[in-house]
Amino acid sequence: MPKYTPFKTVDLPDRTWPDKVITEAPIWCSVDLRDGNQALAVPMSVKEKLEMFDLLVEIGFKEIEVGFPSASQIDFDFVRKLVDEKRIPDDVFIQVLTQSREPLIRRTFESVQGARNVIIHLYNSTSALQRKITFNAGKEEIKKIATDGATLVKSLLPLLEGTNVRFEYSPESFSDTETEYALEVCEAVMEIWDPTPDNKIILNLPDTVEWVPAHKHADQIEWFCRHMKRRELAIISMHTHNDRGTGVAACEMGMMAGAERVEGTLFGNGERTGNLDIVTVALNRHADGIEHGLDLRDVPRIRRIYERCTRMSVPPRHPYAGELVFTAFSGSHQDAIKKGMDRRDESTAPDAPWEVPYLLIDPRDIGRTYESIVRINSQSGKGGVAYVMSRDYGFEMPKSMHPDMGTVINRIADELGRELTTTEIYEAFNREFLQLSKPLDVVKTRFAYVEDESRSLSCRATVRHEGSEHTIEGIGNGPISAFVNAMEGQGWKDFRLTDFHEHAIGQGAETDAVAYVQVERSDGTRFWGAGVDANIDLAGTKALVSAYNRAHR
Repeated sequence: MPKYTPFKTVDLPDRTWPDKVITEAPIWCSVDLRDGNQALAVPMSVKEKLEMFDLLVEIGFKEIEVGFPSASQIDFDFVRKLVDEKRIPDDVFIQVLTQSREPLIRRTFESVQGARNVIIHLYNSTSALQRKITFNAGKEEIKKIATDGATLVKSLLPLLEGTNVRFEYSPESFSDTETEYALEVCEAVMEIWDPTPDNKIILNLPDTVEWVPAHKHADQIEWFCRHMKRRELAIISMHTHNDRGTGVAACEMGMMAGAERVEGTLFGNGERTGNLDIVTVALNRHADGIEHGLDLRDVPRIRRIYERCTRMSVPPRHPYAGELVFTAFSGSHQDAIKKGMDRRDESTAPDAPWEVPYLLIDPRDIGRTYESIVRINSQSGKGGVAYVMSRDYGFEMPKSMHPDMGTVINRIADELGRELTTTEIYEAFNREFLQLSKPLDVVKTRFAYVEDESRSLSCRATVRHEGSEHTIEGIGNGPISAFVNAMEGQGWKDFRLTDFHEHAIGQGAETDAVAYVQVERSDGTRFWGAGVDANIDLAGTKALVSAYNRAHR
């Protein structure tokens, strides 16, 4: 395909970044109010911007790009509102973006006068494509745009007396710029701004369009860091986009390659396919056991505010924040999750190593709950159905009963062609196991101990069998065996009991007994039944009748 060719990158055969391990979180800078906002079909109002700013502060961002104040009156007025109304905490730097053009730079300085902490973010495009098509200019002309802007920025610094000012420079479209030339321009700006160990320059290397694969972008970052002079006086920052769908990977590989700072938006909103998703990168650190420094303990609330302010929707399968990311429909997944959860619940150590199959982190860490982890559709398996019945209704079905219940639910889900609610699952259990009354229905039952040394139990019951009412009597060593003996006296016993389980459900005065009975017909087919009653003897009898009815439908 001559129309497209692989992107050429730096020659770095001795790259070291693949062997590096991320051991700490980067400096986070949110650009939701600038880069994120400019990508919205309906930009945020001032009220929405204020709500978003407050949310970013609450989350813990110490650097927030609040706008492009020279680009519009709305952005200018918003920055002034933050400053004049003293809405910016003392430990937060607001960042303002400006192109390297004199009127825009002067307007930017005007917007932040009186602020306590400010990052002046200067940029101009340096890529070969932009030089050729947009500016029709050579390398020296483009570098002069950068250095002229840097000189003006430095000369205007007295206008911000009393303000703690830091400088940031971005060679826009860094990943599409010859890396040697990008370094040349950055070092020319650095020479003018003359950073110190106490006030380092921020060199932001934007993957403005994700031209290169993630690993090649990391090569660019490592090459840049290796070859720059006075590396110790610079904070290397990244600003990855997602045109190839690997923005997060490009960022994380770039951190391995030497970047210390990350710019992005909460859930990756940005031009075209989006900006870097900071929530994902931060929670990836959390999954690695690394403190990320942001308060993401209530991601659902963060998502609600974000969606309200931006009118964007977080996709259901979005990492960590999506509605369905802690949900399993697959039967094998559901079974593994249930086993992991059960084992976790038995542990008394909340900080014990996280070992739940298919779940990268504990949903509770970010404000999610276990209630929606397992949901049921036609792809679901027996373990998921059992988990829902246990979690929501307290029925601890025997493992060998799971296939019976799973088959019932899968059939219903197939017929309806959709996911089932937990209520529908319980109603199916009630209908298929607890309320079966044909061919055998128990009207009344009485048990009494036989007054002899055997301590046997007698059973006298009124039942309907295939529409006819009968009084049956039997004796056994327990309520179930006595009832079976009574059935045998009527010629109805064409099965044998093969399994029995029981447990309590509910609490206090509301406690009921739940019993599960399995019977085997003469042809070897087995059926489970279930019964619930405040009287444990009657619960077992009901479970037996349930199994019998299921075997004779």
